[in-house]
This record gives sequence, structure tokens and C-alpha cells, in this order.
Amino acid sequence: MVVQAQEGRLTTSAPAVHVLVATAVPVERDAVAQAFAASALEVPLPAAVLHRYDDRSAHGTAHGAQGPDGAPYVRYDLLAAGVGPARAAASTAAALTAAALAGTPYDLVVSAGIGGGFQPGAPLGSLPVAATVTAADLGAEAPDAPGGFLPVTELGFGVIHHRPPESLVRDVTAATEARAGTVLTVSTVTGSAARAAELTARHPRALAEGMEGFGVAEAAAAHGTPVLELRAVSNPVGPRDRAAWRIGDALAALTGAFGKLTPVLESWTPHDRAG
Repeated sequence: MVVQAQEGRLTTSAPAVHVLVATAVPVERDAVAQAFAASALEVPLPAAVLHRYDDRSAHGTAHGAQGPDGAPYVRYDLLAAGVGPARAAASTAAALTAAALAGTPYDLVVSAGIGGGFQPGAPLGSLPVAATVTAADLGAEAPDAPGGFLPVTELGFGVIHHRPPESLVRDVTAATEARAGTVLTVSTVTGSAARAAELTARHPRALAEGMEGFGVAEAAAAHGTPVLELRAVSNPVGPRDRAAWRIGDALAALTGAFGKLTPVLESWTPHDRAG
């Protein structure tokens, strides 16, 4: 909190909410960017470039740290982090570390992009939000285990789940008309009905799959930063039928979701962030 002298009186200035949005590829990053009216400021990192936007210009407060109602403004740093959990984790960690060293750590990391939806729960164009971010194929084949697979936690290592703040998930789903559930991270995209059935048997609340969410969440957890994952469904999970993909519609849905996200983050209080 910053105390400022203004017109002969002391006023309290709410802080900015610093949000890192990690997508896999530039086309997803650019779809998110279309939700913002301001132009991007490019911020170079050792292995990537951030595209920075803040909503102060929308509030007419380009030189202040709050909107006209005293609420925090939201600064978004958009990062095309790369495809797959390993590259996404490395790129996200680099951005988080750079922000921490600069004294402006992030309040939230969002893994965002398009992905496959498990039918019928996540139809094309819908917006699953992760109540749980799950690594679906991190483990070992085990013929005697249920489903023939043991997650890495049952081998005595690591974690396979990250859980975003419940209050934030609730508010985001309400604002964007999304649905909350499990979003799976896979290193190999599902391409058969048998594999889709296997995943839903192991993860009954699964709504979507992507390739980056768990990697982004691992990097955020290492910095003690909350994470959120939002996917726009471009295709059904299962047999690869490119004719049925709706990538343009999914990217448009992603833009629309971020257009509704800023008011939610402006009202997300430090108490909520901690919980």
C-alpha cells in the first residue's frame, strides 16, 4: 500500500495486481492480447519477450496505481512460453525469477490457451477453468495397477496436482460463464477413443487436456505464486479429426474470457490471494 499526497490530503493508493499469462504459442498470446485496448510494451527476457499491458489507460489513470474507484489496476505480462510442460515450466520460471529480482513479483500466473475438451462436459467453444491442474501421464506403466498406470506420487516422488485458489476459480467461472473441473496436462495429445476413455476413467472430473498447465503450475508453486488455468475448447479429446477442429472459435472464446477477467482480478483481495 502506498500513501500519496494529493490536493492537500493524504490518499491511499491500491497496488497493481501483476499477472503473468503463459500461453504455448504466439497465436494464443495474441488472442489474449486482443482483449486489451492498450498497446503492448515489449520486455525482453533471457530466452523470451514479454508483452506487457495494463488497464490504467482504460480507467484514465495512466500515471497512477489505481482506478477511479480506488481499486487496483491489473498489469498483464503475456508470454508465449513454448509447447509442452518442460518448456512451459522453464519459460515461466524465467519470467517469475526476473520479476522477483526486479522487486515486482507476480500475484498470479495464468496458464491459458486452447485445448481438447472431454465430451459431453466441455463442448467446442466452451471455457473449462481448472479447479485442479493435473499431470495425467507423469508416472509409470504398471500392468497390475488400476488402469495399468501408477502416478509418480505412488512411486514416492513429486506431486501430480496443483489447486488454484477456490475463490478465484469461483469468481472466474461466474464472470466468464465457464465450468470448473480438472484440466489435464499431457505430453502426448490424445488421439484415440480408447485413450480418452482411459483418461476419463482415471480422472472422472476431467473437462479438458492441454500440454502446458502443469509445467506452468510447477514454476508458480516454486515461487509461492497462485496459479489459474483457463482453456478454450477447440476440439474433442479423442480421434484426431482435423475437420472437426474449431480453432478460430476457440481463440475468439479466449479473447472474450480475458475481456471479462480484469474486473474479477481487480476485486481479488490480498486475503483471497493468500487463501
